[in-house]
Amino acid sequence: MNDQSALLIIDAQYGFMPGGGLPVAGADAIVPVINRVAPRFVNAVLTQDWHPANHVSFAANHPGHQPFDTIALPYGTQVLWPTHCVQGTRDAALHDRLNVPQAQLVIRKGFHRDVDSYSAFVEADRQTSTGLAAYLRARSIDSLYLCGLATDYCVAWSALDARAAGFKVTVIDDACRAIDRNGSLAKAWREMSEVGVRRIVSASF
Repeated sequence: MNDQSALLIIDAQYGFMPGGGLPVAGADAIVPVINRVAPRFVNAVLTQDWHPANHVSFAANHPGHQPFDTIALPYGTQVLWPTHCVQGTRDAALHDRLNVPQAQLVIRKGFHRDVDSYSAFVEADRQTSTGLAAYLRARSIDSLYLCGLATDYCVAWSALDARAAGFKVTVIDDACRAIDRNGSLAKAWREMSEVGVRRIVSASF
């Protein structure tokens, strides 16, 4: 890929792998797929969920609630998650077998206690920027290829925000896995398709 393209790897962390705090079915299968496509990219960026233990999105911090309940917060409806990717823990670490030595930046998100953060670009309040768009523009990168976890949350939100920021966006489908609750995966793909996000598989390379 040319200097104007980048691979954006979303949350390839133990917290989302089998045995993690918020496991996504089949998540560990994406690591070798990412490792196969990564050498084709000069530019790569990683994201990392990085929550304080008292994060507002954790069901454990809301007595009487269970994981996957929803509550109202000032910025809208919030899904309550199992405790996951707590700062400094093994659960928050990037997968040991992830092999992207050329990655130039790690964006940590979700570190503000009172707001969740799915997107690599804008947190769930839809106001707080991570700074990623400005970084990419400063490096004249205009085309992004997304992979990682989970398709219907952090990957989809990142893809939608990347399109809104004017980037060309492609999602590598077999390098992602989804939570897929209550039709969330189909909804995510529908929304991404509507704004011009391309969908490919790794063999396309």
